[in-house]
Amino acid sequence: MSNVTTFPISGLKLIQLKSFGDDRGFFVERFREDKMREQGLPAFVQDNFSTSKPKVLRGLHYQFSQPQGKLVSCTRGTIFDVAVDLRRDSPTLGQHVSVVLSGAEPALFWIPAGFAHGFCVMGHEDADVSYKVDNYYNGPGEGSVLWNDSALKIQWPVSDPLLSGKDAEAPSFAEYLKNPKF
Repeated sequence: MSNVTTFPISGLKLIQLKSFGDDRGFFVERFREDKMREQGLPAFVQDNFSTSKPKVLRGLHYQFSQPQGKLVSCTRGTIFDVAVDLRRDSPTLGQHVSVVLSGAEPALFWIPAGFAHGFCVMGHEDADVSYKVDNYYNGPGEGSVLWNDSALKIQWPVSDPLLSGKDAEAPSFAEYLKNPKF
């Protein structure tokens, strides 16, 4: 790891990885348990992977029954990655942090439980996203918040994203606040 950035929203971290490159490409250690522990990150129990086409937007998702912290990375292409604070007692409830992750510039975005997560693919290349989680996936314990809710003030870099039906019909942030999960 070469650099760790923290944010005004408690718990979020951007870990920029040290890569070793030459005219053939580069090498990077993407995960090293001792270095993750030094950053205060938990043990991980599951790896997830997705490939998304240009203009795809996934999210904003969260897990409330078996909440998950996520260590997100982009291994190919470029994504605009977002974490929205859903913790009811947090002074930053409803605020977000966004980062750009790219396969060409290895980095990890740590998003603890209590945040909604989403990303969109930037540019004209498919994006591969890999993330480690600290709890097992539980489909019935998943929720979502509308990606473009004006109350969240997220400046997505795509105007007409490709969405799943679930993401297009997600509840508003105001609806979430009627029955907060965290």
